[in-house]
Amino acid sequence: MSNKLFLLFFLFLAPSLAFSKGFLHAYDDNQYILVKHLGIANPDEIFANNFLMEAEKSEKMGRLNDALTLYGKAAYEYSNAKLNSMYASTLIKMSIVHRALKNYKVAEDIVMNLVLKTYAKLGSKTGEMKTYQELGKIYLEEGRFTESLWFFTQQGILALETSNKIAYIESVIDIARLKIKKRDFLLANADLNRAEILAKNANTNEFHAQITTVRNDLKDKSR
Repeated sequence: MSNKLFLLFFLFLAPSLAFSKGFLHAYDDNQYILVKHLGIANPDEIFANNFLMEAEKSEKMGRLNDALTLYGKAAYEYSNAKLNSMYASTLIKMSIVHRALKNYKVAEDIVMNLVLKTYAKLGSKTGEMKTYQELGKIYLEEGRFTESLWFFTQQGILALETSNKIAYIESVIDIARLKIKKRDFLLANADLNRAEILAKNANTNEFHAQITTVRNDLKDKSR
């Protein structure tokens, strides 16, 4: 990690990284034993996995600030362990929490300056698509529709190039959400219809609930 990105990490991502690894012993011993017996040799990975587990638990319970601290610690340990894919995916989880807290600039900095560059170095097209999707969602919630549409579109283009049907359907649904925000209701409805057809052709029911939710939002907003 370059000095600039390392500094950014400490400024935005890890407000409480002055911690001892003895922190792990505050967790239930059974959790430690479970992770230990998975055969992980790298102690940094053990700490990272435990922090990640606790972060996800805190997020589900609505303790978002606690989740941010724990995600930051997990990302730090994954970086130490040189597990760059887990490092990047953990940072995306941090961005999602910042987005929930409406910390849009911080969320954008995390994804643009850390996640995107990490996935680019890894050559991970799947990771890049996740990054584009998260940036699209950040800008959508912030009301920056032009930027949001660009990133959702880039996600869709890359999904087509890599024959990733699931990611492409996700981009179509997100673009429908954006068009509802812009009150382009006819275009949003067309996108939802296309998403339904694509999901049927892909033989998946994964998007049924999402499409139903967005369609209900469309009906409410278009009245």
